[in-house]
Parts: sequence; structure tokens; C-alpha cells
Amino acid sequence: MDYNNNAGIDLHIHSTASDGTFSPSEILALARDFNLAAIAITDHDTINGSKEALGIGIPPSLKFLTGVEISASLPPSFPNSGSLHILGYSINIDAPLLNKTLGMLQEARKNRNPRIVDRLNSFGIDLSMNELLSEVGDAQLGRPHIARLMVKKGYVESIKEAFDKYLGKGKPAYVDKYRVDCFRAIEVILDAGGIPVIAHPFLLNIGNIEDIEELVITLKARGLKGIEVYYPEHSQDNIAKLEDIANRYELLMTGGTDFHGSLKPEIKMGSGKGNFFVPYILYERLMESIYTSKNRYL
Repeated sequence: MDYNNNAGIDLHIHSTASDGTFSPSEILALARDFNLAAIAITDHDTINGSKEALGIGIPPSLKFLTGVEISASLPPSFPNSGSLHILGYSINIDAPLLNKTLGMLQEARKNRNPRIVDRLNSFGIDLSMNELLSEVGDAQLGRPHIARLMVKKGYVESIKEAFDKYLGKGKPAYVDKYRVDCFRAIEVILDAGGIPVIAHPFLLNIGNIEDIEELVITLKARGLKGIEVYYPEHSQDNIAKLEDIANRYELLMTGGTDFHGSLKPEIKMGSGKGNFFVPYILYERLMESIYTSKNRYL
């Protein structure tokens, strides 16, 4: 394939290793069918999706980055108690510190799920952990899987309704989760030879663009390398604001759809809701940064 700015990329994709509904092999096939030039599988708190894709073999026409999306806490100076997601690209999947940290996060997720099920049971919703585990197999169980089983058993009509009524933050079956310190998340990604990038900044609900800029400054001082500028839920105005921040602070720009398969059926890999596009040049700049970083001390 002759790559140029007409070739699209998608650097934010979830597989069945976390809460996506497409396996890594299906994702690779779909990326090839959609003529995407480069992708990254960035599962929540696990690198199993990337590992599986590498084990299958990447099609010659497709560039592939190992990836992860780490659930982190915001810095203490930011009062919002929600998650800050840090994407890590081109990580060494065998890095000990990375695997230890992800293991802690996965264990916390496992401990959270039975508490959610217990709360749902108290509202007369008859679900069990055994049912859930039989539904997801080896995947990392999370709230979307619980919501999907609720739909299947007729307690709600949609995954959205499950979150709106029971599973979303502040709802009766919500259980907060453990998050790694955001500075630690960046350190872990850097230790694994990766590029840490703040995911979908406008989904953080921390305030206005000035607050996002302050957060970027705080994180850059601890090693942040990029911003996910291009995202289906970012308006053109917000994209322009993030581009400005990235340029002024000499940060990389990335983009992706946050593809989850049928859990977010309106979002298609590579094209979002139909008119979304991330140019290949962003992948080239990312790779140039990786190459420069790894060869700086040779």
C-alpha cells in the first residue's frame, strides 16, 4: 500500500481481551477490509489483545502498534474523582513493571464485579458471576458485559438503559474502582519503552479548555508525550483547541474511534459515525518520536 494522508488510521480500539466484542483476529481482518493503514489495540488495563494480535501475525498491508489504556486517577489538584485514561503506544509487552501494574488493576476489576452483582441482586435482578464468566470466557469482565447480560435476560432493553438506571456512576449498582496514580501510569508506560498519551480529554468533565491545558502541563512535566486530539466525540472546535495545545507544548497528536464493536454500535472502526478520519501522518510522527527516543543514547 502507498501510504499518504489519504490513508486512515485508528489508534484506539478495544478487543474481547477487555470490553470490546471483536477478537483481535477479527479486528485485524476488519482493519484490512476497511483499508486502514495503521491500528493499535488499546484494551483497558491489559495487553492481552496486543499479544494475541502479534501471535496471529499482522497482515503485511497493515502497520500495528502494541497498546494499552490504563485507568488512572487525576492529579490531586483536580477535584473530579473519575478516571483519567492514559494510552500507551509501542510498549514492550514483556516489561516487568508494566505487567505487575496491569495485574494489580485486573485484580481490582475482578474484586469489583461480585460487588456489582450483589447490588443488582438486591434489586431483584437475578444474575450470577458464573453466568457472567460463561458469557465472557477468557475476556476481562467489566460493566459492559454485565449490562449485556441484563439485556439478554430482559431486565433492560439496552446497554445504555443498564448504565442509566443501574451501572453508571452515581447509580444504585455502581461500585467505584481502583485506579493507578496518573504519574505512575506515565512512568510505567515510559519504563516499557512506550509513548504515554492522554485519552479523549473532553470526556474528563474537569472544566473548560483552560483546565485541560493545566492538566496537560502537569502531566507533561511527568513525561506525557501526546494528546488524543482526534476522537469521534470531540467537536471541530474542541479539536482545534487541542491541536493548539499540542503544538504549543510540542506534544504528539493521536486519534482513534474508541471502537468497542456492538457495545458502541454507532461507532465504526476507522470512521466513527461515518465522517471521522485520522490521517496517516500522525502515525508517522509517532513512529519518528519512538525511533528518536530509542536511539537517543546509542
